[in-house]
Amino acid sequence: MELQIGARTEGTVTVIEVAGEVDLYTAPRLEEALTRGAAGAPPLLVVNLSKTTYMDSTALRVLTAALKRIHERDGTLAVVSTQPKIGKLFTITGLDQVFPIYSTELEAIEKARAHGSPQS
Repeated sequence: MELQIGARTEGTVTVIEVAGEVDLYTAPRLEEALTRGAAGAPPLLVVNLSKTTYMDSTALRVLTAALKRIHERDGTLAVVSTQPKIGKLFTITGLDQVFPIYSTELEAIEKARAHGSPQS
């Protein structure tokens, strides 16, 4: 399946929807979308991987680098993952301990929004 990436805003949160396969050849498109999506101050991003069918280590590198840049700017990057294969990839690499991972987009948006609120 060809990679499709969409972006939209939900208030102060940018949601990046990723559908298809993210690999060595398509990861630069994800990287570009994450960079554009992190333009806010602070950057509040949700990456929805619910329709992602395959990810390799290149995709994980792109997500990890984006998370680092976003944390440096006091932002947050939350991941939505409902595909067992994708969830397993985060688990076996230990990245499930690094990324906040949610089973619904709404929950991820609420957590990102709370991170950006003045009370946090």
